[in-house]
Amino acid sequence: MWRARPLSASRFGRSTRSTGNCLRQQLIDEETREPVPPEHKGRGYEVAKGQYLVVEDAELDAIEIESTHTIEIDSFVPRAQVDQRFFDTPYYVTPSEPVGQEAFAVIREAMRGKGMVALGRLVLSKRERVIALQAYGKGLLGTTLRYPYEVRTAEDYFCDLPTGAGHRPDHQAANED
Repeated sequence: MWRARPLSASRFGRSTRSTGNCLRQQLIDEETREPVPPEHKGRGYEVAKGQYLVVEDAELDAIEIESTHTIEIDSFVPRAQVDQRFFDTPYYVTPSEPVGQEAFAVIREAMRGKGMVALGRLVLSKRERVIALQAYGKGLLGTTLRYPYEVRTAEDYFCDLPTGAGHRPDHQAANED
């Protein structure tokens, strides 16, 4: 699997305007306003406003998901049923071994012919991700999908806007055009 979008080659850092010197960030305790040395830095999950559950690295290591370097296919759905708001990062997917090329091509062409997308799961960077696979040229385009909790609802932003004559929700209009 190969990233379809290259990592940015140029990145801007922070610098002091007068000297051009690089700026460094410092971790500050929110309550005491004192700097925190790196050896005292930890991880915490906010369980309520201002309340954190401290999680140790050993605890995270114990629940770490191992990558199997495979994509587990759960279902096939029509492409129109996959809401584009959930699309995250695209990847080009190819078989890892020459022995799998024929089966890969059969699945790819069946998906292309039926206009279907495979929904599956894989582990990337120690995190299980949902992925949508669709035929793309001689390979597959795999696009990781965001989880519903990672996407805001459109109604939160569009609720005060007037609807026009013949209004259709975007997910219906996009699928019909």
